[in-house]
Amino acid sequence: MLAYFNSLRKRPDVLLMVFAAAMPISFLSWSLLLNNFTIEVASFTGREIGILQSLREVPGFLSFLVVYILLVIAEQRLAFLSLIILGGGVAITGYFPTAIGLYITTIISSIGFHYYETCNQSLALQWLDKKTAPAVLGRIYGIGATAQVLTLGSIFIVYFIVSGQVSWSFLADSTGLVTSNDTYNMIYVATGMITAIMALAAWIIFPHFTEKVRQTRKIVLRQRYWLYYGLTFLAGARRQIFLVFASFLMVEKFEYSLIQVTALFLLNAIFNIWFAPIVGRLIGRIGERAALVFEYVGLVCVFVAYAFVENGTIAAGLYVVDHMFFAFAIAIKTYFQKIGDPADMASTASVAFTINHIAAVVVPVSFGFLWLTMPEAVFLAGAGMAALSLILSLNVPRHPDAGNEVVYGPRGQALSPASQPAE
Repeated sequence: MLAYFNSLRKRPDVLLMVFAAAMPISFLSWSLLLNNFTIEVASFTGREIGILQSLREVPGFLSFLVVYILLVIAEQRLAFLSLIILGGGVAITGYFPTAIGLYITTIISSIGFHYYETCNQSLALQWLDKKTAPAVLGRIYGIGATAQVLTLGSIFIVYFIVSGQVSWSFLADSTGLVTSNDTYNMIYVATGMITAIMALAAWIIFPHFTEKVRQTRKIVLRQRYWLYYGLTFLAGARRQIFLVFASFLMVEKFEYSLIQVTALFLLNAIFNIWFAPIVGRLIGRIGERAALVFEYVGLVCVFVAYAFVENGTIAAGLYVVDHMFFAFAIAIKTYFQKIGDPADMASTASVAFTINHIAAVVVPVSFGFLWLTMPEAVFLAGAGMAALSLILSLNVPRHPDAGNEVVYGPRGQALSPASQPAE
């Protein structure tokens, strides 16, 4: 048993799985409870929640600074530290139920989340073999989904206890349930501390995995990565439409309660436990181009359906299908892994997060005004973004590599043997 444990702790893919399990426990509970907590306990109006959401995205927009932090701390250690900051920020959220207090705790947890995500993506692309990366990333996504199921299930149970209900009819009629600050605080402390403790334990248990290739410690923007940048930007824009407006549609138009939204999140996570590994293996078999084309054709259909759906059950089905397509984001990551210089993984991951969050800053505000007059136009715009992504995905080669980054457009040169990672 000890020998097996020692063999696991020497595998970087196992550490990535621990990361994937630790992060959602606190981040998902914070995200799920945020709207109800700010309204019921902190008495937020639209103005305060708008400011909070904007502040939450600032650390993501500044993710490019990670590359400079790596001048003084190793990337793996920064990932551990970022998870601890995320957990700590979530754990103290319930103690500061005021506008200023929530702004500060949101910035703290957001720094931890975004810097962790930047490091995690970079480390995965550095540590995983190109041939098996899609399948391994699929399993890692599945581990993350399992953690989401456990977290959501726990919150679900807490709400049943708080409500005093023991019947599943509670799902159909849970409006009017107001949760006390003590309950919110208990959930925030528990989930935040679990994330922080898991990160600290992993820091102690796992060895430091050395870099196969010395990472560039400066901002890198290369012309030959242009297609990756474009796909990343559009993915960020579409994701905001899903996170902000698809969720809002469920509540505003179809009057889903918090417990019903929790159940929907839980259903999404359960599906992804088995679906994400399947997607990973599929990408490894059919390639990034075919996987992305399939994703974007599906998303065009989903967003058009969002615009005109009039049935709450059908809308919930669209929401689940939409969420399942997130697993195909693996293809964008492995596409870059194949075309990128191994020394560019950390710097490009930080730049990619900034590019992704340009949309995160712009889309919610601008599309929010559009929502007031024409909600269906928001989803039709999302369909347009998916169609543009589809066009770009057709420019991904069937066998991408350095020097073969695109079908049409500027390319780079094949990497020299000296720049390849050591085996």
